[in-house]
Amino acid sequence: MSNENESVDGNRVVGSRSLAVVEYITRSLADEPDEIDVEIDERAEDEVFFLVHANPGDMGRLIGRRGRVIQAIRQVTRAAGASEGVKVGVDVAD
Repeated sequence: MSNENESVDGNRVVGSRSLAVVEYITRSLADEPDEIDVEIDERAEDEVFFLVHANPGDMGRLIGRRGRVIQAIRQVTRAAGASEGVKVGVDVAD
């Protein structure tokens, strides 16, 4: 029986569901989805931080007016992380 948090080689991927959510949402919003890159920083056993790198033209779309879009992305990602028992943070790189 396989755990959904395990990669092919058997190593546990912390926040894999959260990562999938961040990648899906950011690529869906971007005009250049192939240029979206999510950097993962595992800060503790149950804590992970995602830094989203995007085309400069997509930065405004990902942040939104007054930061509303990135706040929504953070909330949805936190919910996905909570279902895995992981604390999640998300930010967009300059």
